[in-house]
Amino acid sequence: MSERLSSQHWNTDLSLLARKLNQQQDFLIIQDLDGVCMGLVRDPLNRDIDPGYVRAVRQLDGHFYVLTNGEHVGKRGVNPIVERAVGRDLAQHEGLYLPGLAGGGVQWQDRFGKVSHPGLQSQELAFLLQVPVKARYFLINLLGNPPYNLAKENIELLANSVVLDNRVSPTININLLSAVLGSVSAVNRLQADVQRFMHKLLAEAREQGMDDSFFVHYAPNLGRDSSTGIERIKPADTDSWGTTDFQFMVKGAVKEAGVMVLLNRYYFQQTGEYPLGEDFNARSAPADHQALLALAQQHFDPALMPSIIGVGDTITSHTIDLDGQPTTLRGGSDRGFLTLVQDLGQGFGSDNATVLVDSSAGEVIRPGVSSSLLTEQFDAAVAGLSDKDDPLKINFVIPAGYQQYLRFFIGMSR
Repeated sequence: MSERLSSQHWNTDLSLLARKLNQQQDFLIIQDLDGVCMGLVRDPLNRDIDPGYVRAVRQLDGHFYVLTNGEHVGKRGVNPIVERAVGRDLAQHEGLYLPGLAGGGVQWQDRFGKVSHPGLQSQELAFLLQVPVKARYFLINLLGNPPYNLAKENIELLANSVVLDNRVSPTININLLSAVLGSVSAVNRLQADVQRFMHKLLAEAREQGMDDSFFVHYAPNLGRDSSTGIERIKPADTDSWGTTDFQFMVKGAVKEAGVMVLLNRYYFQQTGEYPLGEDFNARSAPADHQALLALAQQHFDPALMPSIIGVGDTITSHTIDLDGQPTTLRGGSDRGFLTLVQDLGQGFGSDNATVLVDSSAGEVIRPGVSSSLLTEQFDAAVAGLSDKDDPLKINFVIPAGYQQYLRFFIGMSR
């Protein structure tokens, strides 16, 4: 078998990856958070993180960044979780916060917890502050009336739990509500209602002069509609609740752009200069995948391009009947950035690797990997995640979930 990381195909043996990373200095790990280094839970306030992992990240300073649609700050951010794990004083003194991009790419943090929001305007930040309040009011009214008719004494508590008051990515996370409602039909109805609410928010922003400031990110999703560019909701079914996170996000806050921002910072660490300019941010990056690749080819020195290891947990593949023809729709909040990592590796010859953590064992219902079927019944083994014609080629898969990834990560960093 080839020793190249990029030649692997859904390999469950991580020894090659660990050996390669221990042998080379020019590598960069770009990693999602929820479902990868923490278990997926219905209520984000219940998350915790392994102190050993936090310290391992510190050991990889300069070779590791997070890239998440969640956030660093706020009561539902990752920083409070880190502080509970290692202590706030220690985190601040030793620089144990997780460095990288949150909010899809518009919230930057260094390892000492210094946060900024490059590219955002004050009017946009002010509008985002109103979203959680409006979302709670919307849900309280919705759930107390037909067809939901939930007990009024529980509605306010539920609304406070599922509305995530993130600073730049306020979110309605319906995991808890899905469990309460129980049926697929009820969850599908709720998805449609929340989607309409999000579209109303977009209309309000446009009325206030912010025509191109925001978009709605659905996680998981079924990719983007080719005609509108809008993400497709993944409906609930018997195997998965489908789309559970409805995130009101800043236009340009997509993980693919975040990869370019992180590479720009990586090159600065190596050379003292920003190839894309010091002020380059996710909002100034091109939206098109090919344009991002072209930008990288034009500005990044191939001799300094690291081997990039992209780690995520959320990709989808779902075949539906579209105009009488079976059509495979592919999406997921990690698909875009993992695909860019893959294609950058091919363009620069940097032997990049894509890593998928199976997060199906958490509290959130989603498809998982049947590792015993990978070699003989591939499509069945990765049903709901990928397929044999998928242009995204996963190199390594971690079938035992985030606990297995933590063991690998902590062991590799020593």
